[in-house]
Amino acid sequence: MLCLAIVPVSAADHADGHAPPAGSQAVDDRGGHGDHGGHAAPAKPIEPLPVKAHGLPVELTRTLQLLQDRIARGSTQAHLAQRQLLAHIEQRLIALAPETWAEAENVRAAVTFALAGGGPTALRVLLKSGKVPEGEQPLALGALAYLEGREREARAQLAGIDPRTMPAGLAGQLALTQSALMVREASTKSLELLDLARLLAPGTLVEEGALRRQIFVVAQGGDAQRFEALAIQYLRRFRRSVYAGNFRQRFAGALTRLDFDSDRTRIASLERMLDEIEPESRRDLYLLVARAGLEQGRRETALFASERAMGLAAPDSRPAAQARLYRGAALIVAGGRFEEGYEALRGLDGADLAAPDTELLDAALSTARQIRTPSPVAAATPAPPASASRPIPESGSLLRAQEALARAERAMDDATGTP
Repeated sequence: MLCLAIVPVSAADHADGHAPPAGSQAVDDRGGHGDHGGHAAPAKPIEPLPVKAHGLPVELTRTLQLLQDRIARGSTQAHLAQRQLLAHIEQRLIALAPETWAEAENVRAAVTFALAGGGPTALRVLLKSGKVPEGEQPLALGALAYLEGREREARAQLAGIDPRTMPAGLAGQLALTQSALMVREASTKSLELLDLARLLAPGTLVEEGALRRQIFVVAQGGDAQRFEALAIQYLRRFRRSVYAGNFRQRFAGALTRLDFDSDRTRIASLERMLDEIEPESRRDLYLLVARAGLEQGRRETALFASERAMGLAAPDSRPAAQARLYRGAALIVAGGRFEEGYEALRGLDGADLAAPDTELLDAALSTARQIRTPSPVAAATPAPPASASRPIPESGSLLRAQEALARAERAMDDATGTP
């Protein structure tokens, strides 16, 4: 076949009007002929594409992002190493010569580092250098204003910057920041920017943070279908994230705000979401939902979730005791089921529960006794209509725990640069 390809073909051979094989013409052009055993000229060496070496700020920021992507996949070692790496990079950046910041890519890398948890120090240094190109100043000034809590100025500086024009490492981070600046005043636009952040940084900690935030913005708006779709995505793709525990606490609260009591179809929606995770984690999430339901006065939600948790817990385990506690606390305010709930609560031993649940048990039993034997003053006063969503009194330790959770959440967001 090779010989046929390189033998010259006469004009008579092309009487049918077809052109000669491309291979024969190529050989003739090189001066080689099949009947003389000619050889092609040696191929020219391939010139390497010119690649510009990146500055130190770019390389350092890429190292940080690779570490943070491991955090999104569940690496606790990466999470522990993050603080030291942030401090190391900050020291390297502030020690660089002022001329470093004359390069736009170095400025953008420093902004990426700052928004990813590095804080404002490096930005202050580079802005004081006087070397930042004019076209990069709004980006640097806006990021600094955002990190220092000057939201109005940050919005003004960053509003005109399209994240899609930024380098890959900065694009998603910038969209995430712009979304945080708009969430109070324009939630629809904020959600669009979160979508954009996820598209620009797939599989990264930026996407994990954007998806996590998007779920709770949607929950506040009451869009149950989108909430379900986004939550399933998170639980499928990022359930092992280092921040998944924080997500589950807030997720449980968001579920109860969607008012499962008034729409029974949402019970099936909850089951679809939680079926995405392994049984032990599903049990723990049902317990969180049941506790949040009690705190928010959502009796049906608390009852449903506690019963599902009981089905996933070993009979004599602490999770089983928790589930019985939450179920009993919900039943004492359910019409016609007071005695069932009261007996369930009386059968619990506080030693089988953690301290916050022990206080909840005491509060629930106290409430049950007041319902069973009202005070003389209360007996003389017409009782108000029974409420299906009567909340269980909250203990002091529960309130303190909620405050601590909120503080931890804010600190975690500051550390990861995901507001």
